[in-house]
Amino acid sequence: MSTLTTPRTTPPARGNRVRWRIPARLRKSILVTHVVSAGAWIGIDVISTVLVAIGWVRAGDDRTAVYRALADFFVVPLLLSALVAGVVCLVTGVLLGMATKWGLVRYRWVAVKLVLNVIACVMLLAFLGPITELASGEQPLRDIWFVAFLAATAMVSLGFAMVLSVFKPWGRVRK
Repeated sequence: MSTLTTPRTTPPARGNRVRWRIPARLRKSILVTHVVSAGAWIGIDVISTVLVAIGWVRAGDDRTAVYRALADFFVVPLLLSALVAGVVCLVTGVLLGMATKWGLVRYRWVAVKLVLNVIACVMLLAFLGPITELASGEQPLRDIWFVAFLAATAMVSLGFAMVLSVFKPWGRVRK
């Protein structure tokens, strides 16, 4: 049997149930991967928010040029990279939740982070379409508020998830 899926045979101390025992080195590697993917995701989202804001304050042909550049050089490589980082963050978060005392939904802050991660991934998918439509001229430029809202909301959500990771508020979920 793999050490990743080996059920714990001895009862844990003080009610901290861990479903699977992961060797310390593997757990730390998963944790590093989780933190790096979350950091990359936040960085990409900051870049997207700044670029959308730059495009928003431009007028006329300048605005169209900014969004065309966003669509050509930014949407496909960076936003798809952000989606990959989000999925890696989700998968490693689930692994860490199942293999540590925090659990997936044992503590409110972990459950909120899980929900925020899923919502942010969905928002990222929603972000891909409008930028390419704006750049190609399929969508009027006055509809940029939608894209700006998505970028800013994702940045706030990811920042909030980071704060939750550090402060771990709210305690346990009731059974």
